[in-house]
Amino acid sequence: MTNTSLFKGTKNILKENNVHLKRRLGQNYLIDDFKREKILNFGELNKNDRILEIGPGIGTLSLKIAEKVKKLTVVEQDVKIFNILSRRIDELGINNVELINNDALKVNFPKFNKTISNLPYKISSPITFKLLEHDFDLGILTYQKEFVLRMIGKVDTKNYSRLTAMLHFKTKIEFLDDLPPNSFFPQPKIQSMVIKLNPKKDEEFKKYEKEYTQVSKALFQHKNKKIMNALMDSRVVLGHEDKKEIRRFLDKISNDDNVNKLLNQRVIKTPPEKIFALSKQLKPLLK
Repeated sequence: MTNTSLFKGTKNILKENNVHLKRRLGQNYLIDDFKREKILNFGELNKNDRILEIGPGIGTLSLKIAEKVKKLTVVEQDVKIFNILSRRIDELGINNVELINNDALKVNFPKFNKTISNLPYKISSPITFKLLEHDFDLGILTYQKEFVLRMIGKVDTKNYSRLTAMLHFKTKIEFLDDLPPNSFFPQPKIQSMVIKLNPKKDEEFKKYEKEYTQVSKALFQHKNKKIMNALMDSRVVLGHEDKKEIRRFLDKISNDDNVNKLLNQRVIKTPPEKIFALSKQLKPLLK
């Protein structure tokens, strides 16, 4: 149930500062206090935590997080919103918050062990992969429902995607909660979900990540085709202009019955583990 005081408080702050939120920029602020408390609880916050928050807005989560942790770093791109948050923090005498007024995709993140964020949906994919370049314990993150469904897509379903394949070796993903449109102001037209990320440390994957990324990109451009055809049709992604070069290499490795069977399997039916195994075999082909 929407908490009226949080809703009114948010509207009052925006009105006092003459701020008109723009849906097209993903400026939708959480106004459901019950959902806010759930998100904070999911983070299992303690006084040793160093938290990173992307897109804090006016501090709906930030002010509560700061009460529970050692340090909070927030990254907010909108100058006007950044100044509002900065004033709120000063007025409350909070001294464990570092504010960064910059584009989260361009700034260097400080060391953090957890991230809790209602992410700007327009940067969902790049910001997720940027976060996963860092060593941290867990992330409690809000995304658009459609994006989450592609993150956790099952093999041989419409939601199985390059995103699914790329995240498979990087993080465990756990669905935590739904956030309906009336949890936000202004109400978005889409559904949202809260998920938990637990990054994985897979040394074997790191050795072949470049190859896996390249092969996955090639395959999922044609995910309903057989792997052999998808690779040839995405030859430019593999660094080749001529289909014949790809074909000669695939014919060579297809002498192995298991490889031949895999090459004739449709991309959408192929789990990430098999794509990874294929990526290692295709390494000599890739440019």
